[in-house]
Amino acid sequence: MERGLLTPLKKLRRQVFVEVARVAFESENDVKDAIEAIPYKITPGDRPIYRESIWRERAICSERVRLSMGLSLRPEDVPVHITSGLRESDIADKYYEPPLMQVIPSACAACAPNLYKVTDNCRGCVAHPCTEVCPKGAVSIVDGRSFIDQSKCIKCGRCKAVCPYDAIAHHTRPCAEACGVKAIESDDLGRAKINNDKCVSCGMCMVSCPFGAIADKSQIFQLIRALKRGDEIMVEIAPAYVGQFGEKATPGRIKAALLKLGFRDVFEVALGADMGAVTEAHHYVEEVASGKQPFMLTSCCPSWAMLAKRYFPETVDKISNALTPMVATARTIKKKHPAARVVFVGPCAAKKLEASRRTVRSDVDFVITFEELSAIFEAKGIDFEHFDEDEKLNDATGAGRGYAVAGGVANAIDKCIREYYPETEVKIEHCEGLEECRKMLLLAKMGKKNGCLIEGMGCPGGCVAGAGTNIPIGKATALVRKMVEGSAEAVPPKELADVKLD
Repeated sequence: MERGLLTPLKKLRRQVFVEVARVAFESENDVKDAIEAIPYKITPGDRPIYRESIWRERAICSERVRLSMGLSLRPEDVPVHITSGLRESDIADKYYEPPLMQVIPSACAACAPNLYKVTDNCRGCVAHPCTEVCPKGAVSIVDGRSFIDQSKCIKCGRCKAVCPYDAIAHHTRPCAEACGVKAIESDDLGRAKINNDKCVSCGMCMVSCPFGAIADKSQIFQLIRALKRGDEIMVEIAPAYVGQFGEKATPGRIKAALLKLGFRDVFEVALGADMGAVTEAHHYVEEVASGKQPFMLTSCCPSWAMLAKRYFPETVDKISNALTPMVATARTIKKKHPAARVVFVGPCAAKKLEASRRTVRSDVDFVITFEELSAIFEAKGIDFEHFDEDEKLNDATGAGRGYAVAGGVANAIDKCIREYYPETEVKIEHCEGLEECRKMLLLAKMGKKNGCLIEGMGCPGGCVAGAGTNIPIGKATALVRKMVEGSAEAVPPKELADVKLD
């Protein structure tokens, strides 16, 4: 499915986030009633907008509301109110609890996971090569057209490959097709089910499902409650933010809008990326270029790191020990503001689970996506034209800002090495998308990538393609590269690696 299109599904997701944000901002004593009313606000009247039944539509919306408040899905066979568990969730200190990605059963269309089917394009040709190539005799001519006996078909695809009219379609689940770790399975009713032992929370299944049957949990409700409580909350915003909130939303205006919402200050996560680039440059030269270590894996993408740890455990000690940009920036903030809480705003769903890890909980208090922040802006009626450019975001260099695009991490480290160690030869590899990441890790395991600095990105295109982004990947990539080129400094100072954040 084309990313960045404002489809009815995208609008529906946005509506849910906006309504939940409004309740969090505006409701006090009637929170429960306000939450229960959301499905009726989104689908008013007695005619469905998106589905064949208004009752199904509202049932699905109810589950979206629960997930957007950080609550789990309700059981299908037990009567449970939308607001069940609200008391425990209506606090400012709630963390995510796995599973982060969940399939809403009532929304799933039970797509065929792997099916070859003859379409109306079949002309009933005389050659009918499809019948000749089938190794199991599953293809025959019935009433002058090709027919596939599904009980015999072994899904080899030979019939499709030889059809001169492209009359045979291969049906797959979009969510399963997008999953690079094969975590999408089926339940006993043929609906999609996520195997959480395989899932690395990249969110590509979520953005690929055209029925919106997969959603992740959100923390916007808890974040807004903390703001209303008057907590000192600092924002760290990922470098992929540029362009995500519309053409009028310049960096200065975004910062001004966040301050207007009640946040105390705003920092670039690219600052932590600069720290990581410097640290990993030193690591590569001292460990890999010297021959002490065969190769080095970057550490910034949580899905990539989880893939390596879960499927290639022998590579764990090759993952850079540099803090991820999110954590490094958060620690920098809390070093200056010990009493503050930190919210990471970015493009990535997997960062939500990274922040819930025991070792990260004290650093990052909230994680929301660009999509979720857009809803908060809308709920509060933020118009970027009404903000001036007095506020600035000048925390980082072009190297750290480039982390947002595929290849940008390795490129930043390469620039640092060339600046600090001009005599060192750098061998770089980068992969994007979990399928390609798996292949790269396999080659590294086999000794085919010795001497290399290997960058892995769970999302094809890098962070700008994350599940929580708002605009087309190509446009976002171009805007990030323009920001990198316009940065006052290209490379961070060598001494940045010496900053102590422990």
